[in-house]
Amino acid sequence: MIIKFDEYYDKVKACFLGKNVGGTVGAPFEGVTGINNVDFYTHDLKKGVLPNDDLDLQLVWLLAAERFGPAVNSTILAEYWAYKVVAHWAEYGIGKVNMRAGLVPPISGAYKNYFKDSNGAWIRSEIWACLCPGRPDLAVKYAYEDASVDHADEGVYAEIFTAALQSAAFVEKDFEKLINIALSYIPEDCAVARAIRIVQRCKAEGKTWREARVCVLSEVPGAFSHAEKDDIAPEDVVPRGPEGFDAPSNIGIMMIGWYYGEGDFGKTLCTAVNCGEDTDCTAATLGAVWGILYGTEGIPAKWTDPIGDEIKTLSLDRTHELYKICDTVTELTDRITNLMPAFMVKNVNLGGAEGAEIIANEGESLFDIGYRFGGSRHRCFKDELELKNPMGVTIKTGLYNAFLRYPNGVEISEGEELELELVFRMKNRPGWVDAKIFAPEDWEIRPSRELSLYGDYGFNNYEVHKIKLIPHNITKGRYEFPIQLQLAEARIPRYLPVTLIVK
Repeated sequence: MIIKFDEYYDKVKACFLGKNVGGTVGAPFEGVTGINNVDFYTHDLKKGVLPNDDLDLQLVWLLAAERFGPAVNSTILAEYWAYKVVAHWAEYGIGKVNMRAGLVPPISGAYKNYFKDSNGAWIRSEIWACLCPGRPDLAVKYAYEDASVDHADEGVYAEIFTAALQSAAFVEKDFEKLINIALSYIPEDCAVARAIRIVQRCKAEGKTWREARVCVLSEVPGAFSHAEKDDIAPEDVVPRGPEGFDAPSNIGIMMIGWYYGEGDFGKTLCTAVNCGEDTDCTAATLGAVWGILYGTEGIPAKWTDPIGDEIKTLSLDRTHELYKICDTVTELTDRITNLMPAFMVKNVNLGGAEGAEIIANEGESLFDIGYRFGGSRHRCFKDELELKNPMGVTIKTGLYNAFLRYPNGVEISEGEELELELVFRMKNRPGWVDAKIFAPEDWEIRPSRELSLYGDYGFNNYEVHKIKLIPHNITKGRYEFPIQLQLAEARIPRYLPVTLIVK
């Protein structure tokens, strides 16, 4: 399917205009449990747009993407995070603490992170969708790298879902189909998918949005709210869920906004805000999706005029002007659309008869169906996702991918055995990989410090190689060392970083 560049530009601009509108209308109610009664902005309109961390982090990701292009990954994003993001709350703070301890993504998002299933990742997916329009198969890969910096599990699934939804929205307007496309990229039994199906069920059964809210917050309860209204009606009371388990319920609330918004921009956003919880996130993401679907003309001027084109930040270090943070939606749109060809590569025709155009996926190819060879499917995104244990690290080379996993965590004690797993997926044909473990000399390593390990090739063909470590003479609080890998037929060393924390 062909997307004209002018149409693409307009959708990107509308995406972030909608993001700003939703974030501003929802910000005053963030973190309050109970029913709101909002139908327009409630803040002093002389202040214009309100700052929102939902957009802040994407401005940092843009700096990384402009510098590294399609090679940007979780390690690079983590470095930019540590340098430019000053926020220390919840998952942001835990992720940063873990990175300072030497724990690389995705471990930084999983280790002792009570907010790993929260909302900080899925609210920042728009940049990947806009850099990969009509290519959800690409957008989700960057969304995973992004989310794993400070989230795991449901927090990661939520961003994969929104990135796929938004990317596909550049070419598909049927919202039911969009949901199915996005669901195809995440596990069927995850809580995010369950929350979406709850809303679909409630709508089909004729329930009101208030009843749907109670169903979502009862069946996948979260604990995002830090305040509660005094006048909550008995029928609106919901249970409190585990601390930090907020992505599923708020994705559900976002879906309530869409299903019960009756095709009206303002009502869609305000319905989500009126459900309470993480109101700036739910409304901002809805505004972004709406913008991609319907462009700037689809957002009424009554919503954009009061806040204009300005971007205000909340959680960024803006003292280094060498790294220019965007000040307006127009500037952000210009920079993203200029960068997009580097990410889409073969999918951009700059010399089309009617101007530049984007060659996007359509139909079945928007789903996570993987590649097809000889009539068989293999290498879906979800297949790779299953191999990426959040307590582990990955390196990719031209000939193989290597996964180091910590099935029992990264903590060690004197004389206690810790198991590591090494998994290889060869890209062209089976092969042998030599591994050398540079652990402290007085540690026991079984079966050996130097190993020759087999890597299989093909769909779901891989072997798990188990390595046992028994630490001795522990004198530090943290140990770091590499595992060197060399393919037998190409003696180029690669390194998997090992970081272990003493209990």
